[in-house]
Parts: sequence; C-alpha cells; structure tokens
Amino acid sequence: MQVDLRILRFDPEQDTRPHWERYKVEAEPTDRVLDLLHRGEVRPGRHACTFRRSCAHGICGSDAMLINGRNGWPARSASISSVGARMTVAPAAGSAGREGPRGRHGGLLRQVPAGHALPRRRGAGSGAGTAPVAGRGRARYDDTTKCILCAACTSSCPSFWAQPEYIGPAAIVNAHRFIFDSRDEAADERLEILAERDGVWHCRTIFNCVDACPRGIKITQAILEVSGAIVERRT
Repeated sequence: MQVDLRILRFDPEQDTRPHWERYKVEAEPTDRVLDLLHRGEVRPGRHACTFRRSCAHGICGSDAMLINGRNGWPARSASISSVGARMTVAPAAGSAGREGPRGRHGGLLRQVPAGHALPRRRGAGSGAGTAPVAGRGRARYDDTTKCILCAACTSSCPSFWAQPEYIGPAAIVNAHRFIFDSRDEAADERLEILAERDGVWHCRTIFNCVDACPRGIKITQAILEVSGAIVERRT
C-alpha cells in the first residue's frame, strides 16, 4: 500500500517558520511509523529528515512525537493498516524540532533540580550504602521508580507549553520517587522547591502526560500526591 506521509519540518538556517513536506511512501500493512520515516528520509532529492529512533523498540520514550495529532512513539505505534493511508508526523509540542520530528530534550531535563535525582541520607553520600525501606513504604512510590526521565510527559504537557518555567511532570515524578521513600532525608527540601511558583501548582490534570508516558506511570496521581504532601506539611 502507498501512504501519504506529511512531516512538519523546520531548518533555522533556511526557514522562517515550520512547514509541511509530503512524501509518498510504499509500506506493508504491518510496518510501523518508524519504518515509514526511514523510507521517507532516504528518498533521492530530499534533505535528510532528523528524528530519534533510540533502540527502535519504543521502550525509552525519547522518540516521542505527534502522530496524526496525538502523542505517540514511532517505534511502538500501531501497524500502518490501523493508522491509515494518510499520516502526519510532527515534533512533540513542547520540544523545538530541527529539520524534522526530532525534539530537543536538553531544556526539558534541565527542569530537574541539580542534586535531586539521587537519594540523600545523612552520614552517607548520595546513594551510598544500603538501607531497608520502612514498613510497606515501597508500594507508595513503586510506580514512579519506573521513570527513565525521557521527558515525553513534559513535552506533551499543555501547562509546560504555556509556561516553560513550569518544572514539569518529569521532574515532579522524579522527586516523588524520593519524597515518599523513608530512606531519603531531603523530602522537606524537595517539597520546598516543588511548592514554588513554577512547581506543582501549574498542573491542570489534563492527563496528556499519562497518555505520553511509555512506562505507563500514573503521572497525574503522583503530582497530586506531591501537592497533597505540600499542603499537609503547611497545616
């Protein structure tokens, strides 16, 4: 079958604004979006199209982009037979693309406060040694341990689009993993950062982040648990 593939592209050295380019690509019904991007990228006479493919198995989320206007991953998307013969591909809305649907993740990851991506315990440097989890505490943060900081959630967040200073879902999820870990002794400091103007309060529970997460983390629930912990400490 032949697929009408449209890719939103932008080259800052030549373009004043993003524009759509159209490709006619031959595809098998079982092909993924990633397969089509590869074929469109090597067509003669075309400028190279830049996109992330990671390990090509769709487990890390760094290849997140908009497929037919919805958050998705080209390596994990449904087969072409179910997506359809007409397809649009664009960078995730919260990341600026260059020459194709590759987003820039560096700015998103800078939202994670320095020194807060590791557990902190007195008398033992960050992450040093071992210690048991008190009681059944592991269940409280088990879901957020799956976060791999791919930032797909932050790039899909409308609150982040409108307010780039917002710390974003990825940073909050990463903090949640330690705030509710009984072994970590920096919970108050983490909550203080997240309670600031650009912290958890920008979340509008739209659930875009949940749809975008390749790990299936209940991100909105984690954000609400963090904001609840902030309120609890202030009362």
